[in-house]
Amino acid sequence: MKIGINGSDQLVNPDLGAITAAAVQVEADGFDSYWLAQTALLDAQAMLGLIGTQTSSLTLGTAVVPTWPRHPHAMAASALTAQAAAGGRFVLGIGLSHRPIVEDRYKMAWHKPVRHMLDYLDILQPLLEEGASNHEGEIFSYVGEGTRPTNEPPKVMLAALGDQMLRVAGKRTDGTILWCVGPKTIEQQIKPIIDGAADAAGRPTPSIVCSLPVWVTDDPQPARDFVGAILANYAELPSYRAMLDIEGVHGLAELSLIGSHDEVVEGIAGIRAAGATDFTAVVMGGNPDEIAATRGALLAAK
Repeated sequence: MKIGINGSDQLVNPDLGAITAAAVQVEADGFDSYWLAQTALLDAQAMLGLIGTQTSSLTLGTAVVPTWPRHPHAMAASALTAQAAAGGRFVLGIGLSHRPIVEDRYKMAWHKPVRHMLDYLDILQPLLEEGASNHEGEIFSYVGEGTRPTNEPPKVMLAALGDQMLRVAGKRTDGTILWCVGPKTIEQQIKPIIDGAADAAGRPTPSIVCSLPVWVTDDPQPARDFVGAILANYAELPSYRAMLDIEGVHGLAELSLIGSHDEVVEGIAGIRAAGATDFTAVVMGGNPDEIAATRGALLAAK
């Protein structure tokens, strides 16, 4: 299992120089990948393309970019640019987001989400792979072609949790990117469905990228209380709530890997055994020593 860093916590203060420097250090430390969410008013794909010009080995991925507010043609253009800048190391992670966010923030209608994603892929993937699309769909359409900055298409992965979207991910893409998912859910829900869909479609075994907060500390209860407080909203979103219920926990306070060095390493081993191909940590810590210890435990788990 590959071990990487989810740097999305840095989007609280989205400074391009600081994020680039952090990713360069992630590579120097020996991690395999670096991921950013599309949450702040900073373009995650553009940021990862910039990082790609300053690194040489890191896999660079979005975890994830919402599809609802961005036409697949625009998504393809950004992804191909990032892929060219990164020299072929970019992974485009996309997802539907969540009904409350789509309706309350974007003021858009949450309508036929599976059809939405199928239309999206029917345009996005031909544009990435061939530079042309000829699709007139129910939700999205695009007929046209264009020159590309690279002929090497990036991998595409979905934020897939439920049965239908996992089947789409397995049949059509390179894998799934997870949040609010632990080892029990990977073993019982994620891996059987996505692997089965890929096998039926004659595709390679999909990647399963698991991301969770990680915090090495001698005083775990205050750390758990802090994580539970700042990330409480995730437990209220229906798709995450369903995964947390499979895991048998209320929220990320219980699901995060928080504790001693050995407990964190053991937790990562459990995620590997459940079937994840990648683990990307949101590194937490109450002081520089805890942050350094957390990164050390992650490297020890490789």
